[in-house]
Amino acid sequence: MALIIVESPTKARTFNYILKGSASAKATADKENNYFVFASMGHIRDLPKSKIAIDYEHDFKPDLEPIPNKEKIITQLKKLALENQEIILATDQDREGEAISYHIAYILGYINEDWPNIGFKEGSSLKRIVFHEITSKALAEALAKPETLRLDLVKAQMARRILDRVVGYELSPLLWKKTGKNWLSAGRVQTVALRLIVEREKEIKAFKSEDYFQIFGLFDPSFAKASAGEKDIKAKLVSKDSVLYEQKYTLKLFAGDYQYTKTTINKDNIESIKQDCLSDKYKVSEVAESIAPRYPMPPYTTSLLQQDAYYKNGFSSKQTMRLAQDLYERGLITYHRTDSFNLSARFVFPAKEYIEKKYGKEYALEKPRGFRTRSRSAQEAHEAIRPTKLLEVKAAFKSKKESKLTVNHQRLYTLIFNRAIATQMKEAQIKTVKATIVSDKNYLFESEQQQVIFDGFLKVFDPYYVANHQTVIMLEKGTTIDIKTLEEKALLSKAPPRYNEASLIKTLEEKGIGRPSTYAMIISLIQMKNYTEKDGRYFIPTSIGTSICDYLSSSFPKIFDLSYTANLEDGLDRIANKEEDYIKLLRDFYTPFKKELELRKEDSSMLKVEDDIKGICPEDGGNLISRFSRFGKFIACANYPKCKYTKSIVKVVKNRKCPLCQGDVVVKFTKTKKRFYGCGNYPKCKWSAWTLGTNPTNTTNAINPTNK
Repeated sequence: MALIIVESPTKARTFNYILKGSASAKATADKENNYFVFASMGHIRDLPKSKIAIDYEHDFKPDLEPIPNKEKIITQLKKLALENQEIILATDQDREGEAISYHIAYILGYINEDWPNIGFKEGSSLKRIVFHEITSKALAEALAKPETLRLDLVKAQMARRILDRVVGYELSPLLWKKTGKNWLSAGRVQTVALRLIVEREKEIKAFKSEDYFQIFGLFDPSFAKASAGEKDIKAKLVSKDSVLYEQKYTLKLFAGDYQYTKTTINKDNIESIKQDCLSDKYKVSEVAESIAPRYPMPPYTTSLLQQDAYYKNGFSSKQTMRLAQDLYERGLITYHRTDSFNLSARFVFPAKEYIEKKYGKEYALEKPRGFRTRSRSAQEAHEAIRPTKLLEVKAAFKSKKESKLTVNHQRLYTLIFNRAIATQMKEAQIKTVKATIVSDKNYLFESEQQQVIFDGFLKVFDPYYVANHQTVIMLEKGTTIDIKTLEEKALLSKAPPRYNEASLIKTLEEKGIGRPSTYAMIISLIQMKNYTEKDGRYFIPTSIGTSICDYLSSSFPKIFDLSYTANLEDGLDRIANKEEDYIKLLRDFYTPFKKELELRKEDSSMLKVEDDIKGICPEDGGNLISRFSRFGKFIACANYPKCKYTKSIVKVVKNRKCPLCQGDVVVKFTKTKKRFYGCGNYPKCKWSAWTLGTNPTNTTNAINPTNK
């Protein structure tokens, strides 16, 4: 009898379903196929929360303890280990999963933890299986070729855990002393992510926007070849006397260069330019036609999935990872924590057959398409995120074991399925027609049109683009063409954009800050701590977030530097790859950190958080200011504790009224900080909705309204 240990009940159920019903899995088992699958419910051992639990004098030895409330699970594990002849660890394949297996092995007595050396006890028969997907074939292969625990991955995870504990538990008390707020915290990666948002806000405020215009000419296509109905040809005014109107500018920002453009057309000269253009005569001076291939995007990595799910479905990174975890544990997708673009033969060859059958042979590749991974730390043995079976969403979700999955699970699965299939489809062929139109007065207009000659992967990936690019209007060089009218577009030179979840993840990945599996937690933390808030979809640092970030980055410039944090992440990767000693990495970090910390502790000055004045207190006439607590932002009297007046902050949605009582619609949050909309007259009116419709004058088309 063999005991298989996994992390979650869902994963355990999927294992049991496969082991009981899969012929291939049965073939690798003994004659009775005697497996018992047990879920550890995640980690069972960790650093205690009540103390720092790191022994600096003895090579940073961690004081690891069983997690409270896990005593029952540990007792069950020990009992099951005695009852079964074989122990198989089947946790996730990343460092966190390896660490969970390690701590289980330690609890069961298989590990000799003579810090800083860790290893197996003599005669240990413990087995570890690794797989990228939870399917019958993958499980059968893993059971047939068991491995041992990868202790270097465990060391890398321990090093990260110790680093984060040292920074968090050493710096947080310093913040408490500086601010008088004992709920604040500092984080090694969290503070760097916050710094990106804070520095960007400063850059936005420093940017001086300028008004400018773009001018477009609408030309009569009536004598053009292969005219597409009566549609005008729209061309952009580019230059006069070979002098370009549009100018490019580059700003050096904290996270890299930012480029923006603006034209020299302004309110002082636009009318004269328009009059000049309308009274001029034009001819087509150049027509350039080309056909070029457009290739599909690579398959999803963790960060690309988080970004795409945000832009296309509006999912937060935390929500995306939770949905993906459910899909993975039910065997619908491959492991979702990955930075590799690799796709296995198990997928690409059946994908070719699927594409030929579904779309035709002209859409299938002769040989599989591969992609070069950009990440320096990518594990090429890993796979990109893909469906485990070539089943579209209806077929994949018809099983009873998928009955608890939601519409959002289906939406994420559809994204993954379409992206993976598109990678193995023929490239699209796009015809581009560029026309140059010049006037007698040397005004130059340019138009560009695109036509899909062959849709290829776009048939799956972007059918909307295909439908809207079916024809082009062909002009002939040397033809005289009449201008019908001009359109002007008033613009403002754009400051660098604020970060949203997707763009923050993209920047973190580009800079090597954190790892894809940690992005959701980082973004969640800076919001939970009220260091940032959202204006729509974009992050804005709060006053307390800005103050803390400025203090930490100036007081500890090395630790919260982008390149230093990235190099530290590379160091953790080197530990996992057996290229660096983890005690040396910890020592190299802590020695200068401790010196800097002691200096900062000697400074008795207080850190002032700038208050936003929000009105006059109705009780004593003092200023009402924004305050922060562990529960969020609120308004209080500046004369506290003499005056204890407070009120909650309510954000009213403009031009929206409650469909039941016509009261204001306000933004609210659940205990888990999920946003929803409710009536401002609550509790008299209990209308609420998760989202609002597109009609700006009312909310009668709100989605999922409820009176609960």
